[in-house]
Amino acid sequence: MIGITSYGAYIPWHRMDRQLFLKAWGGFAMPGERAVAYYDEDSVTMAVEAAIDCLRDIDSHTVDGLLFATTTSPYKEKLCSATMALALALRRDIQTADITSSLRSGTTAMNFALDAISSGRANSMLVTASDMRLSPPSGMTEQALGDAAGALLLGKDNVIVEVQGSHSISDELAATWRGETDTFIRSWEDRMTMDESYSKVMPEAMEGVMKKCGLSPKDFAKVVFDPPGDVRRHGRVAGELGFEPAQLLDPGGLFMSVGLLGSAMSFTMLVAALEQAKPGDKILFASYGNGADAFVLQVTDAIEKFGERRGFHKHLESKKMMRSCNDYLRWRDIVPLDQARRPERGHISVAANWRERYVDLGLWGVKCRRCGTPQYDYGGMTTTPIRVCAVCQAVDDFEDYNFARKKATVFSFTHDMLAPSLDPPTSVAMIDFEGGGRSLFDLTDRDPDQVQLGMEVEMTFRKVFADRGLNNYFWKARPIRC
Repeated sequence: MIGITSYGAYIPWHRMDRQLFLKAWGGFAMPGERAVAYYDEDSVTMAVEAAIDCLRDIDSHTVDGLLFATTTSPYKEKLCSATMALALALRRDIQTADITSSLRSGTTAMNFALDAISSGRANSMLVTASDMRLSPPSGMTEQALGDAAGALLLGKDNVIVEVQGSHSISDELAATWRGETDTFIRSWEDRMTMDESYSKVMPEAMEGVMKKCGLSPKDFAKVVFDPPGDVRRHGRVAGELGFEPAQLLDPGGLFMSVGLLGSAMSFTMLVAALEQAKPGDKILFASYGNGADAFVLQVTDAIEKFGERRGFHKHLESKKMMRSCNDYLRWRDIVPLDQARRPERGHISVAANWRERYVDLGLWGVKCRRCGTPQYDYGGMTTTPIRVCAVCQAVDDFEDYNFARKKATVFSFTHDMLAPSLDPPTSVAMIDFEGGGRSLFDLTDRDPDQVQLGMEVEMTFRKVFADRGLNNYFWKARPIRC
């Protein structure tokens, strides 16, 4: 049996009431709100968050491959999944790949992972889908889009959802695209896009997989497929196929609360459905983008023993409403801002980043073999590695120790109103890790008025700054979500 063995999701803490767009630009505001990634987040950091949720009680060394699906990769030439593999503490001898350029890149990657497992090349593959798409300001698309990520672990052992069949369709139509030099997505006229592509291709793919498996609409407990820009077309397609409204995972509710999530939309919808699924349920799962992929899924008895995840609904409930549209424009670097009167930041050192990649990207420290004391020292703060135990003074007698999934508490903190920041003040804290270890980290996703001594925090993978096309990633601390 091959199928889904775990799942995870991530929705940013910040949400924006669509009425703020009306106040900024005038015109018409859609109802509801949209999820907005913070200024230090991108498609890579969100995918890492979803993957951490997916691997919450799973040994990362059992994963044989990592596929990263997105339409908003921070790089045109550099493998993001290699960066993510370090952050997730995966083995070196795994397959990593980025699947890009299509809104159905998540299900495309899912098919690749299933093929790798079926062929025996891998026993377990982690597939992530994440997007942070941009639309020109003042338009309706700007209001409709949202940011999020989803993750699925596929394998042969402890399968909670069996994949019983799949069917794919390829379709050439320039519905939504972004050229080599484009910052914002472009779209063709809605009626043609809907009538000539989505409304024909999605039914073709879903009918194809049902025919392969000898099933009809009445055999499914849920049908899960991503909506187009006009969510009404979603219901029309489902109705034409013979599905009842009760069988649908309502995309309107997701659209009202988080928005259209790009390549992450189908994965987050599936996670939302699996959080409510019962053994024996059949799910028709599909995704659209220059064609469509469709799958027949069967929930197994193992889902009743599946461990707790934050998933979709817990992330949905944990949020902070934004104050204005100006924050969004500033975080996305859409408007130029006055720069702080400070010396320019030094260039990223590729050599230093490579030397310290396990310390910086993996958050690896050391643990004394004699007394068991963990220690972490950010590589950018010292010029030499830790050699002496701070407690028993043992020399060069350590084993590797990972801090990325450790909880911590705030030992001391400061709010700096003068340091350059896209969301001042800059909050910095000295934190004590659970089990031992102390170090200095930026605080993110925090309300400055709520930060206090002893506050529990957790680590989150974030983008610190960019230089000459390179993103500098590191870990920050945040108040525990959910």
